[in-house]
Amino acid sequence: MKQTLHSFWGKCSVLFLFASLAYFSSYSQLSDGTYWEAGIQAGPANFLGDLGGNYGKGTGFLKDHQFKTTRFLGGVFAEGYPSEWIGFRFALNIGSIEGDDHFTKANGGVEEARKARNLDFKSSIAEIFVSAEIYPLVFFEYEPTDVYHKLRPYFLVGVGGFHFNPQGKDPATGDWVKLKPLHTEGQGFPEYPDRKEYSLYQINVPLGVGIKYYISENTTLSFEVIHRKSFCDYIDDVSKTYIDPSLYYAHLDPSVAPVAERVSNKSAGAYSSGGYTAGAKRGTASNNDSYFSAGFKLGFRLFTGSDRSWRNSTRCPVIRF
Repeated sequence: MKQTLHSFWGKCSVLFLFASLAYFSSYSQLSDGTYWEAGIQAGPANFLGDLGGNYGKGTGFLKDHQFKTTRFLGGVFAEGYPSEWIGFRFALNIGSIEGDDHFTKANGGVEEARKARNLDFKSSIAEIFVSAEIYPLVFFEYEPTDVYHKLRPYFLVGVGGFHFNPQGKDPATGDWVKLKPLHTEGQGFPEYPDRKEYSLYQINVPLGVGIKYYISENTTLSFEVIHRKSFCDYIDDVSKTYIDPSLYYAHLDPSVAPVAERVSNKSAGAYSSGGYTAGAKRGTASNNDSYFSAGFKLGFRLFTGSDRSWRNSTRCPVIRF
């Protein structure tokens, strides 16, 4: 599986590079004002889903962000700008995310149930997306093409795809084991026809805001926060209810069934405790999982249209930051 994943994302990287070069090269021939840039992006990433969180009811938003489960996400991008107010970005990122009920900040409220549930997960993340960046304040600038030392806020929206592969810690051995093959909530079992096996490849919708600073006319540094909305509730392998542990022994290999039983329920007393037996709530199926990153983006302008000149317009007073 590891070799297959590396091969898949290796091919994606090559296709991404050639598609970007072909697209922007052809586009620049159509518009003398078009320019494009490429660079790197990196920063911390956090998971927002069923596991972990803070006081009160889980929201799936920044309130439930946990510093202890912060991980890293970074990669490369290429971006074309047909105009100063809009850009189209292709991005490829790799990293990881994590969630852990043990770190839930409990204060005697409903969050106590999550802490007692005591589930955890970690997963690698590999994503590719295309997005539009909008710079609304460009319309209020006197000289938009003179960018030296300017600050420009922006927002972005896009669509992408990502690969994940959740793992959970076996409480008996301390080893991290892949969760999907364990069918922890009966996914794919005939007793649960409504619980289909989930795919490790999913679609996401990146939504974000940022601010770009022009270090020079050809170098930019941006800070941005991007939230990825997904359409899957199994990034952390938690969604619905606990199942009868005897089903693991009925449908899984005898060597795997005990691992599935241990990993699927790590509450005190596990399946013998009243609140965490078969049929009890394990996750919240009505809320899909998501993740977000906050980091820096360093870009380098590669070339411009043949007639492009950054200082060929009549100079007017502009506000510098």
